[in-house]
Amino acid sequence: MAKIKSVFFCQSCGYESSKWMGQCPGCREWNTFVEETVKPQTKAARGSTSTSGSSDYVAPKTLSEIVLNEEERYDTHIGELNRVLGGGLVKGSLILVGGDPGIGKSTILLQVAGNLSADSRDVLYISGEESLQQIKLRANRIGGALERLKFMCETNLSNIEDAVIRTKPQVVVIDSIQTMYNESVSSAPGSVSQVRESTSVLLRIAKSMNISIFIVGHVTKEGQVAGPRVLEHMVDTVLYFEGDRHASYRILRAVKNRFGSTNEIGVFEMQDKGLVEVTNPSEYMLDGRPVDASGSIVTCSVEGTRPILIEIQALVTRTNFGFPRRQANGTDYNRVNLLMAVLEKRVGLSMGEYDAYVNLAGGMRIAEPSLDLGICLALISSFKNKPIDSNVIAFGEVGLSGEVRSVNMAEARVQEALKLGFKKCIVPTALLPKLKKTYPGIEIVGVSSVADAMKLI
Repeated sequence: MAKIKSVFFCQSCGYESSKWMGQCPGCREWNTFVEETVKPQTKAARGSTSTSGSSDYVAPKTLSEIVLNEEERYDTHIGELNRVLGGGLVKGSLILVGGDPGIGKSTILLQVAGNLSADSRDVLYISGEESLQQIKLRANRIGGALERLKFMCETNLSNIEDAVIRTKPQVVVIDSIQTMYNESVSSAPGSVSQVRESTSVLLRIAKSMNISIFIVGHVTKEGQVAGPRVLEHMVDTVLYFEGDRHASYRILRAVKNRFGSTNEIGVFEMQDKGLVEVTNPSEYMLDGRPVDASGSIVTCSVEGTRPILIEIQALVTRTNFGFPRRQANGTDYNRVNLLMAVLEKRVGLSMGEYDAYVNLAGGMRIAEPSLDLGICLALISSFKNKPIDSNVIAFGEVGLSGEVRSVNMAEARVQEALKLGFKKCIVPTALLPKLKKTYPGIEIVGVSSVADAMKLI
């Protein structure tokens, strides 16, 4: 009989140790190790290798022998979700959806399940956190064609696997993975071992029966999916909901996607009847923009293939302390410090005695270098207390010498600015040869340095 032993796991990152430690060597968190009993698999359970061959032996194939088929995708009838998934839900894929509590994970999956069932697809919604009555209350609030949708409240994976084998659905929703438990694992539901083993069972079901499975995952206070990091490596796609649960906007971002790009984002708005997709994020992000206010300018960022206009707000004020305060919301804090150092050295603005606050309006989180020029101009405008013309848009990367460097997809950015009625576009000089086409209604001005851009505005 296999001997049962105790192993210590880190609840934050899944690091495994034979003894308890105060600080995890993997993630450097304190007091995260918990003890779990592990029963090693026997040699028969693991499967034995034999030199004489086996009936289950599968011969390796060369690249020319592999038949490449176009993966079949389901239309979720939610354009923003299809964009993030790479064109639709791939048949037989395992998708992890993470996000803060109350941000809309269960809501959007119930909407997707209803849309797929309306297309005469068999969908099974399994909840381990809510009763059937609670699910029906949400379904009545969301509305839609949910008559064919099948629901089940269960946390035992053996019963779930049996139900999937009997009903043979095309799509399964698991809400959530932290509530599921495998009887072969002695630890409690939500522990590292249970989450890992439960995901492996669902992965086997998805691949062997060619079923698309959505998994809802809770997140930690750092915003990562609770449980071991191996959970993200096992699934095909990892989606994260971003945004404040008290605000109306929601941003869906793909962190990992084996069937599409990870640069695309989906923008949603939370309404009383569920999540509604925002087809024009630029107009949505610029809603409520102040007029004739210093420290405000619009820039253009590209997420995947989509250009999005974002308002950058900056506030520069004299500090009341000996050490000036810096704060960045929505962009990299260290990048803001770097740009302020460039303004002091290359432009001659003395900001050493001033606090500086930079905010991306709308709650977006973007680290693209094309925001550099907009951040610099917003800081200059607030420092000099002079507003920038509301019809001006600027984008470009700023180097340590104060030069303005080119960025990609310049034509798409200019087209997006033109569509929303901007009259002047400040771009790096290096992009002017690429923008040979004349754009009626908008003036394109090239700048080679931050100093030139400051003189221009």
